[in-house]
Amino acid sequence: MAVRDEIVFRSGIVYFVIVIMAAVLLGRILFLQFVQRGKWTAMSEKYVFKTDEEPANRGDILACDGRLLASSVPYYSIYMDTRSTGMSARIWSEGIDGLSEGLARLLGVRSAAGWKEVITRARKRGDRFFLIKKKVDYATLKKVKALPIFREGRYRGGFVVQAENRRILPQSQLAARTIGYLSLAEEGTQVGLEGSFNRELAGKNGIVVKQRLTGGDWITVNDPESIDSEDGNDILTTIDIDLQDVAASALENQLRKHNAHHGCAVLMEVETGDIRAIANLEQDENGNYRETYNYAIAESTEPGSTFKLPVLMAAIEDGVVDTGDIVDTGNGTVRFYNKVIRDTKDGGYGRISVKEVFEKSSNVGTSKIITEHYRNNPEDFVNRLCAMRLSQKLDLQIKGEGAPLIRTPGDKLWSGLSLPMISHGYEVQMTPLQILTFYNAVANNGKMVRPRFVTAVLHNGSVVKSFGTKVLVSSIASGPTIRKARSMMEGVVRNGTASNLKNADYPIAGKTGTAQIALDKRGYRQGSKISYQASFVGYFPADNPLYSCIVVVNAPSNGVYYGNIVAGTVFREIADKVYATTFFRDYSRESTKKELTASVPEVGNGYRSDINKVLGSLGVRLNKATRDDWVATRESGDTIRLVGLEIKNGLVPDVRGMSLRDAIFLLENAGLRVRYNGMGKVVRQSPEHGARASEGSVVFLDMNM
Repeated sequence: MAVRDEIVFRSGIVYFVIVIMAAVLLGRILFLQFVQRGKWTAMSEKYVFKTDEEPANRGDILACDGRLLASSVPYYSIYMDTRSTGMSARIWSEGIDGLSEGLARLLGVRSAAGWKEVITRARKRGDRFFLIKKKVDYATLKKVKALPIFREGRYRGGFVVQAENRRILPQSQLAARTIGYLSLAEEGTQVGLEGSFNRELAGKNGIVVKQRLTGGDWITVNDPESIDSEDGNDILTTIDIDLQDVAASALENQLRKHNAHHGCAVLMEVETGDIRAIANLEQDENGNYRETYNYAIAESTEPGSTFKLPVLMAAIEDGVVDTGDIVDTGNGTVRFYNKVIRDTKDGGYGRISVKEVFEKSSNVGTSKIITEHYRNNPEDFVNRLCAMRLSQKLDLQIKGEGAPLIRTPGDKLWSGLSLPMISHGYEVQMTPLQILTFYNAVANNGKMVRPRFVTAVLHNGSVVKSFGTKVLVSSIASGPTIRKARSMMEGVVRNGTASNLKNADYPIAGKTGTAQIALDKRGYRQGSKISYQASFVGYFPADNPLYSCIVVVNAPSNGVYYGNIVAGTVFREIADKVYATTFFRDYSRESTKKELTASVPEVGNGYRSDINKVLGSLGVRLNKATRDDWVATRESGDTIRLVGLEIKNGLVPDVRGMSLRDAIFLLENAGLRVRYNGMGKVVRQSPEHGARASEGSVVFLDMNM
């Protein structure tokens, strides 16, 4: 009996402990469920689910003719929900072998047996987002989507896709620094047009709900709280791709020839200020030239002799000299205090006119003119330069403009040498674009216009905002002074330092510049070494200016550094190209317009959802027989029929009739590179569609409206 009582007693203790533990556990559950529900729900949201921004599709940056300078192309990450609620045991068992074989064939990475093993293990673990592969192109995505199991879709086949965009420059390095970029660093560096027009290009981000995966990645999930993003706008620039190519090639060839550190070239339309080409190249550690810094906009340096134009214009405008006045340049040297200023010609030019002083770029002549007439009133001289808007920034559409500097009396660094030094382009600082803008004003009969990089903001091809030509100064000088300045510049090419640029086809007006480069506080000389900056700035044709241009080459090191040879050669090559492609064009030729006889609009080929959206908005009847993503259109009376485009791995897809954006998307996602001419839709492609092409092959496209 004692034994039985002891057993009952012990059992009672165990039972009591179990009851107590159950009560504690139940209490804890009730406490967590009702008292701390908000706390743990918030924590689960923090660590398992979160809301995040869905980046909008960034708008395109377009050349002046609509060709792409920058665009966004999507790529994809593929996941598998191995425990999708709609995936039956039959779908799994009948499809896993085919899925594994297809993944091995399309993605590689592992064998069919290897794919089957890792996916099966993931299913046993209950992985909801098992990573198949990241950064998959569209053509591969479409093939993977057609594999067994995956072809059933997200809920029956567990097929999950996440899309991301990458920014591409279809024109490679052409104007790359001007196009710019956005940095992902904390400081959020914004460069070029990408940065200055980020608000227009970025669009409006949406909101998505994401779930945290086992490995720490986050995956987007469907949720009613999600808000769709709004695509960004496009911007239409002034850049002419063909002229940009010429400017960049000519500049690079000259930099290589003279082993220069860096250089820039800018081509501007005189009347509008439109920048048709802007090239900035710098030598890297491997000796290659790349667009790494926008020297034309940002580098403010002592311009040297190109500054003699505003200097002599100031003196002419003030009436202290005229172009026919005689200046005695002597033997080519003149001393101001402890500084000797020299001309490049041994023995000097002797007695020459003011016009010849400019044509021959006499440092002695300009320094004598300015010192003699402004020694007692230097403020008048500086004020005249400032009145021509040389001391202010241009307020460009691109950030990062270098500040101009014109030393004034009263500055702590002003001295008795300041006037003669300023007279030939020292103790002042200007960017190449600021110098060009001044010369462009002379070509424009005195009217100074702001350089323009962007003419319009577009949304779906429609203008939502336009940027007209901005006049900065209605006239930088009087009419007679402008005419004399233009005559002096024409003389530089006819008889002066740039006579090597003279040609029989069209007249050029301009000015050479050769300046020593200051080495911080070490002066202009380091031992026996002196670095130079060669430049040429001017316009053409001189009798009816249409374009102005500046070329600056910094630190040529092969013994030749004069502006007419180092920089003038690039100027002439750019001008020749413009002359050949523009001046010979027959503007009076009547354009023939295609009559619109069809009962439905001409659509072309492309992405099915885009075509559906456009035609739906136009009220056009549509036969949607195909479910393919990429389609061709066929007219049938008042109806448009969609026909699927067959895209096969290793074969060139058919992109005829597509927009350039769609064509680039398809071809680049097939591993091909693209080169194209013209604008509008693709009318011809080479190689033809269906031809075999290895990854990296080039496809040439001809575009037409």
